[in-house]
Amino acid sequence: YDFLFSKPISDEDFPKIEKEMRAIINQGQTFEVESLPIKDAVEFWKKKGQTFKVELIRDLEKEGVKEVTLYKNIGRDGQETFVDLCRGGHVQSTKDIPADGFKILSLAGAYWRGDEKNAQLTRIYVAVFSSKEELKAHLAMVEEAKKRDHRKLGKELDLFSLHEEGQGFPFWHPHGTELFVALQQFLREKNRVHGYTEIMTPMILNRQLWEQSGHWDKFREHMYFTDIDDVPHAVKPMNCPGGLVIFRNEQHSYRDLPIRRAEFGYVHRHEKSGVLYGLFRVRAFTQDDAHVFCTAEQLNTEITDMVDYAMEVYSQCGFREYEIFIATRPEQFIGEEKDWERAQQALEHALRQKGLAFGIKEGEGAFYGPKIEFNIRDCIGRNWQCGTIQVDFSMPKRLGAVFIDEQNSKQTPIMLHRAIVGSLERFIGILIEHFAGLFPLWLAPVQIALLPVASAHAEYAKSVLAQMKGHGIRVQYMDPEESLGKRIREGEKMKIPYLLVLGDQEVQDTSVSVRNVKTKQQVTVPLQECIEKTTEDIRMRKLIASIGN
Repeated sequence: YDFLFSKPISDEDFPKIEKEMRAIINQGQTFEVESLPIKDAVEFWKKKGQTFKVELIRDLEKEGVKEVTLYKNIGRDGQETFVDLCRGGHVQSTKDIPADGFKILSLAGAYWRGDEKNAQLTRIYVAVFSSKEELKAHLAMVEEAKKRDHRKLGKELDLFSLHEEGQGFPFWHPHGTELFVALQQFLREKNRVHGYTEIMTPMILNRQLWEQSGHWDKFREHMYFTDIDDVPHAVKPMNCPGGLVIFRNEQHSYRDLPIRRAEFGYVHRHEKSGVLYGLFRVRAFTQDDAHVFCTAEQLNTEITDMVDYAMEVYSQCGFREYEIFIATRPEQFIGEEKDWERAQQALEHALRQKGLAFGIKEGEGAFYGPKIEFNIRDCIGRNWQCGTIQVDFSMPKRLGAVFIDEQNSKQTPIMLHRAIVGSLERFIGILIEHFAGLFPLWLAPVQIALLPVASAHAEYAKSVLAQMKGHGIRVQYMDPEESLGKRIREGEKMKIPYLLVLGDQEVQDTSVSVRNVKTKQQVTVPLQECIEKTTEDIRMRKLIASIGN
């Protein structure tokens, strides 16, 4: 909840506030609801000096809302103790809320409506559960999440940084770039296995195309604009119109379909500064995007293949639990309702055919089509919305995409939009927190660190360095000028999966002493065995390293 305080509050006030909350709960206050016409509601809140509520009500009026509701707290004496603007519903009595099932977590500054030009409010975060035990489990998860915060680890591991010079635009450091490229390469290989060819489309395209696609009318508030030779252009917020331009540039027969095109498209979407959050909410990001053009007969096969693709990616990235939803037609949409119904039925049929349970998110589809959403669960139980599969009958028609059918007639293909991780930047943020920065070998920015015990072992260490680099291993040499203990601590702090200690015995035996940072086990193996097992773990993208496990 956001408040505008005349006097600031701090963490020190939490116990007093919680005490008052418990007193209200114990009073057993009840609730009354009252509906007011928009005009009366505006006057009601004006008299109370609630300018923010007045603004909200006026916006609801513009959307066609005729009435709003007020909820009143009623004390034991039958008198009103508090009133708020709320859609509801509410519990019958405050006693329905467990007095030991909530806790104030934190405070944060929040601009009104997320706009830095507006007043800054104080946002109070409160956790509420139906029992003390559930609250305790949640608080333990919150503490663990703080340790895993990708913004904190991103700085400690030198992966990325965020700067005033480009708010909402991450700066990737060398280690972060290695991680980014490793993930991208993995997805690129998956694309080849699943029959996709890769394309690249321009960052900036003219207004006419965005009007044809529907983005100019339905998505304009999230776009950036510029004029080129006095012609209005926009920086792309999505890749699909560019993919359609390539498709319609060529003549296609039904025999060519399905056509699967992938693009690691760098897109820009305007977000208010108040909602920017690390890698999770940015203004520019890379999508693992793909668009498939197919016939109605091919639609089911293409959807099920995308579902399989998604499961493979999540599993290999360490996510074995997930929820699936279908997001349906929003209020603002393009196309015909019958096409939306056909698209939703196709998505539902594919999921049922795979034996996968799913929920429905009413009105949360994209403006051009319904979609399957994959919510993956991380190791501390949090859900993250990631991949989407969307069926689109409208955009190919609007942009004039056609193929020649068996009767030599022009037909419009069905277009599938597909992103498995969604935003690579956001997915990397999720991976950082899921693995707490200690990535599996294949993702780790530095996979092995070499620690010669003393200068006498440096020549052997540099020979090992050259051999490992030759096998494509991301390896780092740690100079023996520092003490061995300090270098081991540094390697563990940087969460390098393997630390290889090289001393007299290792030089003599052409071996390496491998310290597995995750398990803390240290074993000595022949150098060649270490190289072979490491390269195999990387090639197979194993989640658990073979040596010292």
